[in-house]
Amino acid sequence: MRKVTMADVAKHANVSKSTVSQYLNSRFDYMGKATKKRIEQSILELGYQPNAVARSLKQKKTFTIGVIVANILHSFSTQVIRTIEDICHENNYHVIVCNADDSPKKEKKYIEMLMAKQVDGLIVFPTGGNIELYESLVKNRYPLVFMDRIVPDVPVDTVILNNEKASELAINHFVKKGYERIGIITTSLIQKITPRIERIEGYKKALNKRSIAVQDEYVRGIEIKEITASLEAMFSLPKPPQAILAGNDLSLMEVLRYARDHKKQIPQDFALIGIDEVSFASIYSPALTIIKQPTLAMGEKAATLLIEKIEKADTEKEIQVYRFEPELVVRESC
Repeated sequence: MRKVTMADVAKHANVSKSTVSQYLNSRFDYMGKATKKRIEQSILELGYQPNAVARSLKQKKTFTIGVIVANILHSFSTQVIRTIEDICHENNYHVIVCNADDSPKKEKKYIEMLMAKQVDGLIVFPTGGNIELYESLVKNRYPLVFMDRIVPDVPVDTVILNNEKASELAINHFVKKGYERIGIITTSLIQKITPRIERIEGYKKALNKRSIAVQDEYVRGIEIKEITASLEAMFSLPKPPQAILAGNDLSLMEVLRYARDHKKQIPQDFALIGIDEVSFASIYSPALTIIKQPTLAMGEKAATLLIEKIEKADTEKEIQVYRFEPELVVRESC
């Protein structure tokens, strides 16, 4: 069966090929509604499929971007990806999502694979373990945006939460509720992941502002599998914490699992606040007080930045870190 061409569509709709091309590229400025309707109907009736390869060669773009997530299990990651996909869809870009599992080796493999597929740009939640590769992308002026994590000395536009403020909001709320022995627990600090480091730093600064001494035994940044043991150690202290700040959603779930398994009542036995909104926060019993990230605005900013870099490749702009403000959502756990 002969492949339907743009010329076939033009003839069927009684318009020129250039008008069909304008329609396919969403350039409707000088196109009447009746013309648009005829072209649309002709495409449907003839079953025309635009040649993506030809379009890419002509415009020197694949209209595809890559998103490399450090760990797709984080609710923040999935929420941001959804928004990135929405913005790209509105701008006629496809999205390929890869999960690096916090592995620099896996991240490198995905960057190289996406480059081989000639994606137009990348949004990366960086593991921080591929400095030379990041630097090479920057040197070659490849469209690149970092999300959630800063890589020191690598000049890339970055979209990130005001993490210290997130911890400060939590500490202030704990203190307002009468708690002073406050612990923080988050996932591993070995790779110096920006949000984890900054949230612990924000926690310490907020306690100091309140003239509350930082107790080192209340501060933990460890592997997920070690969180239960760390909580057992904390609550076995002569003066155990009265409240716990979970530094992200994965550590929050481990704290909830610990409370269930050890028959701890929240907030009677200890108050709890988590950073990152989770889908079950409002229906959990008790409903969970959360520090919420503006994932919609952050995902939109990252996608918009990248598309601008792709479409305005010759325009040089100052590299920036875009900080977004957290929000305290008060429920029953504190």
